[in-house]
Amino acid sequence: MANVTVVGAQWGDEGKGKVVDWLSNRADVVVRFQGGHNAGHTLVIAGKTFKLSLLPSGIVRPGKLSIIGNGVVVDPWALCEEIDRLADQGVVVTPDNLMVAENVPLILPFHGAIDRAREEASGSGRIGTTGRGIGPAYEDKVARRAIRLCDLKDAAYLAEKLDRSLTHHNALLRGLGHPEVDPAPLVGQLMAVAERVLPYAGVVWQKLEDMRHAGKRILFEGAQGAMLDIDHGTYPFVTSSNTVAAAAANGSGVGPGSAGFVLGITKAYTTRVGSGPFPTELNDAVGERLGERGREFGTVTGRRRRCGWFDAVLVRQAVKTGGIGGIALTKLDVLDGFDTLSICTGYELDGGRIDHLPANAAEQARIRPIYETLEGWPESTQGARSFAELPAAAVKYSRRIEELIEAPIALLSTSPERDDTILMTDPFTD
Repeated sequence: MANVTVVGAQWGDEGKGKVVDWLSNRADVVVRFQGGHNAGHTLVIAGKTFKLSLLPSGIVRPGKLSIIGNGVVVDPWALCEEIDRLADQGVVVTPDNLMVAENVPLILPFHGAIDRAREEASGSGRIGTTGRGIGPAYEDKVARRAIRLCDLKDAAYLAEKLDRSLTHHNALLRGLGHPEVDPAPLVGQLMAVAERVLPYAGVVWQKLEDMRHAGKRILFEGAQGAMLDIDHGTYPFVTSSNTVAAAAANGSGVGPGSAGFVLGITKAYTTRVGSGPFPTELNDAVGERLGERGREFGTVTGRRRRCGWFDAVLVRQAVKTGGIGGIALTKLDVLDGFDTLSICTGYELDGGRIDHLPANAAEQARIRPIYETLEGWPESTQGARSFAELPAAAVKYSRRIEELIEAPIALLSTSPERDDTILMTDPFTD
């Protein structure tokens, strides 16, 4: 059976949640493989809105197994809050439908404190993080001082590991002028939350291997987007993990061949949250209109998203670096009613033309978009469920995007509702 990996092809917020939810109907298991609770996925099902940040989007599908892989960093208290919030909405999460990798690194309260303190100390040079401790938790993982889910099984061992970890973190907090952390109360807090989260712990790599041998379909769900990748994004204004499809293997404990068809989620325009370069950003009435019509506010933070025209250079680069076999084009309906639309087809840098986003941050800040103008459409595309229902100009716009990014449109989304989706190519079989 074919597997599918869903990743963002821009700066995140592309609508991955809805697409994963829609695809999960034919998957047996949905695996989240990177990021933390800084990522937000919004699902709208029969008029009811579900906002997820840690749990895989397949959790709202009855009979599906959801997995949080080892590539994710988990705040155990945030996980419990999200489980409780879903229960209030009628979605019951138990160890029968959720497994968390036993070796997943944990986000602890001091990670958030350090995250916020460093941003505050950076002044105008701040990255624009959510302040939830994602970066410091990943740093601990790489530095081999992380507290992992499996460590909560033994209070004595946990206290020993915390002491070693806080040797580093307290020195940093002290240097930033913030209070140091007493490990003793934290051990108690962690042992209390352990009673709730340890029942979900499991050997994820083994479970996925068993499911693969049984011919089950696996849907891998990424967070953020390609331009926030720690290696391939607009560094240093990026997240702290690899967001491209290759991370699905490392982040869940499967071989690289298990990723299957890679589906890149792409808005019909471009948005970004936080600081960093944004070549097609529109600081005018058009940008405001895109933001208002697209309801461009962060699911997790509520921060207003910056908006601009579709950047084909950026998405084409994401297609190449991420091995994307097709895209899901979302929010086409937001463009309804525009007389003309612009697509960025290249960049101008220091008087010359380039066809990629340079790695150097100073050069990224100097590039200027080169636009191609297309005819808009007055008709509504909202709720369309077949290509034949789309206006001719909307079809032309979509086809031009395919040409420029050098990848076909596999799915096209015309509203936040689960079933307002046009299937062009089936990722599970084609």
